[in-house]
Amino acid sequence: MHVRLQRVPASETSVAMVGVVKTFRSVTAVDHLSLSVPEGSVYGFIGPNGSGKSTTMRMITGIIYPDSGTIRVFGKERGAVRSEEIGYLPEERGLYRKMRVQALLEFHGELRGGRNVTAEVVSWLERLGLAHCADRKVETLSKGMSQKIQFIAAVVPRPKLLILDEPFSGLDPVSANAIRGAILEMRRSGCTVILSTHDMSVAESLCDSIFMIFRGKKVLDGTLASIQANFRSDTIRVAIEGGIGALDSLPGIDQVRDLGQLQELRMAPHCDPQRVLHTLAARAAITAFAVVKPSLHDIFVRIAGPQPEEKQPDA
Repeated sequence: MHVRLQRVPASETSVAMVGVVKTFRSVTAVDHLSLSVPEGSVYGFIGPNGSGKSTTMRMITGIIYPDSGTIRVFGKERGAVRSEEIGYLPEERGLYRKMRVQALLEFHGELRGGRNVTAEVVSWLERLGLAHCADRKVETLSKGMSQKIQFIAAVVPRPKLLILDEPFSGLDPVSANAIRGAILEMRRSGCTVILSTHDMSVAESLCDSIFMIFRGKKVLDGTLASIQANFRSDTIRVAIEGGIGALDSLPGIDQVRDLGQLQELRMAPHCDPQRVLHTLAARAAITAFAVVKPSLHDIFVRIAGPQPEEKQPDA
């Protein structure tokens, strides 16, 4: 299924890709991809591992080049965009491990921005709870600390476009909240943010628009509401005494997903939710019952999960 948002005018587009193809030997990583990233938005990239997200991000940054198609950033060919205009946090973190934190960040900022960034580095270190690490060597930091340092390195040059590949991976909730707040502040200042995530709740709550790539092709592109509008309200969220055991062999239900305290039921076409409610009420006490649009997680699984003919037989 392919959902598209109305095309954004060029003057309001930070990144425009048209017909982009990228292959690695016999593998087509990105297959005739076209998309428009609205200026000043948080634009989410989602998709399974190996779907082409990181390859697309690297092409936008100019680290690798497409085999065909065009990529324009701020209306210009990628080679005409200044280095400091794009900040990039790669999935593979890479810092000079023998350098001290503040010196490293000043080096990155001054190299790319061409100005003294000491005050900004100090401010970011304080904001992300890393002021006490300023004089420590990078190699002494934890994975989460190193990730926050690399985030600072990406934002200190004050980029107009910030590209973040899995920025929340490995972060504790406090650190994740700090990064989330920084991303939203960057957006408020006019920066366009592209981020990839495997956490669908992050994509739902943080991103203005969501793009999904699957097997190198675009399959979703739009706001969460516009994406959900293309799916019928076929999901029941229910909390019932007895848990998932009370949901066995329910007429009209194609699939049951256990969420712990809640269960999600996917209804077959023409299923009557009132009949499902009546059947459940006869089995056990119901504490919650709602018919809803599928979540982004559910939509992701429907598209990228194994299709019936792909499922492996039970051992």
